[in-house]
Amino acid sequence: MGFEGADPGTVRPGGRTARVRSAVLQAAGDALAEHGFAHLDLADIARRAEVGKTTVYRRWGTVTGLVADLLVDMAEQSLPRTETGSLLGDLKANARLVQRTLADPRQGALFKAVIAAATCEAKAAEALHRFYDIRVEEWAPCVQQAVDRGELPEGTDAHEVIRAVSAPLYYRLLTSGDGLDEAAADRAAGAAAAAARAGVFLRGAEGRA
Repeated sequence: MGFEGADPGTVRPGGRTARVRSAVLQAAGDALAEHGFAHLDLADIARRAEVGKTTVYRRWGTVTGLVADLLVDMAEQSLPRTETGSLLGDLKANARLVQRTLADPRQGALFKAVIAAATCEAKAAEALHRFYDIRVEEWAPCVQQAVDRGELPEGTDAHEVIRAVSAPLYYRLLTSGDGLDEAAADRAAGAAAAAARAGVFLRGAEGRA
């Protein structure tokens, strides 16, 4: 999961409308990373993006609407999954993408701000959930392929395995202040792989337990 994408300043083709959207979302991401959700202001974002205030208010309407569109853009830019041919290799690739995203000063701060916004704004929460649904869906086939290869038991919940990979990394980001390095990513991937092999993520396993 995670942003896992191209340079957030990248402008995709599509004419003036696309350039305006890119500039505004870049400015919104910068402002979020610098000041957090509570201090976002559409007029300030318009100034940063060198776009008319009327354009920003007409297109996005509210700060929450702008943050939701920022998450849509992040999902669109996110990199596709890596397939290495082994469960552990795939989960390490996933974990290292998340780790690089969260360890990046700008992107890590941006995610903290968006998560904070999601705790108090329903639209921000909905957008954040959609972002992670997209990213989990992208990586889940790696787990199903491991089931097909015989690495994991039939009935393994692929989505839960992918969530388990990134969960420890977000926990460190939000609660401990400890640095996030590749060793932390590899531990998270290894733990998720071991648990999956042991049947922890079998659908209905909690009921049988």
